[in-house]
Amino acid sequence: MDVKIEPAWKEVLKTEFPKPYFQQIVTFLKTEKAAGKQIYPPGSLIFNAFDRTPFNRVKVVLLGQDPYHGEGQAQGLCFSVPDGIPPPPSLINIFKEIQNDIGVGMSTRSGNLSHWAEQGVLLLNAALTVRANEPLSHSKIGWTEFTDVVIKKISDLRTGIVFILWGKFAQEKQSLIDETKHHVLKAAHPSPFSADRGFFGCRHFSKTNDLLRQEGMDPVDWKLGESN
Repeated sequence: MDVKIEPAWKEVLKTEFPKPYFQQIVTFLKTEKAAGKQIYPPGSLIFNAFDRTPFNRVKVVLLGQDPYHGEGQAQGLCFSVPDGIPPPPSLINIFKEIQNDIGVGMSTRSGNLSHWAEQGVLLLNAALTVRANEPLSHSKIGWTEFTDVVIKKISDLRTGIVFILWGKFAQEKQSLIDETKHHVLKAAHPSPFSADRGFFGCRHFSKTNDLLRQEGMDPVDWKLGESN
């Protein structure tokens, strides 16, 4: 089938698109749409993480669970919201940790993380779609099988990638990563419910850049928007 996704990713993942589980995802989404269900993000942004961060440019993988389920929030990049949408609480906590870690003042007026994605930070949700106002509603339709393959392909075909795993859900993906050739950073989730239990103070932003330098790669400029 003709999946519209960045060409290098399309080549890496070409064996997945014809498989029955992926066909089931497509059928499910078409059925939801035909039934008048509102699905986020819009179709053109479902593969936005891949389009913004081509396979050969990935140097960091940040894993989220599923897209934001409020109107206008989801843009196909984990933790990110489009310009003009207030940053949700988890993202505000991420900004706080950046400020404490590397001393960069982060404006809370913009939560658009496209700047990270364009530098090689793959902002990957485990499920790529969600029904409006129903968190995790698409988490069992086959997306996790697909995104597990994505993680495994990066692990198998690349070296020196920094995987950032926040919270129990993300850390369950650790078994997909070959830690003899990649780096794994783990901490609590930045959600207000857990950030005080090990997210604040994890210093993953400076640690990521230190690891990238060790690998001979450019560090990530974590600054966004007005604080650039």
